Amino acid sequence: MIDYSLLKSVHVTAVATSLSLFVLRAIWRMRASERLTARWVRVAPHIVDTVLLASAIGLALMLENYPGTHAWLTAKVAGLVAYIVLGSIALKRGRTPAARGFAFVAALVVFGYIVSVAITKSPKGFLG
Repeated sequence: MIDYSLLKSVHVTAVATSLSLFVLRAIWRMRASERLTARWVRVAPHIVDTVLLASAIGLALMLENYPGTHAWLTAKVAGLVAYIVLGSIALKRGRTPAARGFAFVAALVVFGYIVSVAITKSPKGFLG
């Protein structure tokens, strides 16, 4: 059986790594850097996000906390969907630099909200 603290450490590390890669890719996108075409830049976020999702599911199962039954976890999942959509606009789908920039800042705010919900175990997070 996997130890809770180890799984939580993996999850938190994956969160920090995922955010770091998102910020790095957004900066490179703003600067139209050739680095965005590197294979590791296209592959690493998927690996990190898979570890992040697997550790989240593992924690939910271990603690028997599930979206839909715990409001704070449901809020985290809803926030995650918003973060993914905004991140996609910031990195790929935004038609103008202004749209991408707005989506990037909004994604960071949503990310902060998700972390605050995780810390407070309240769906209000930093809004409460």
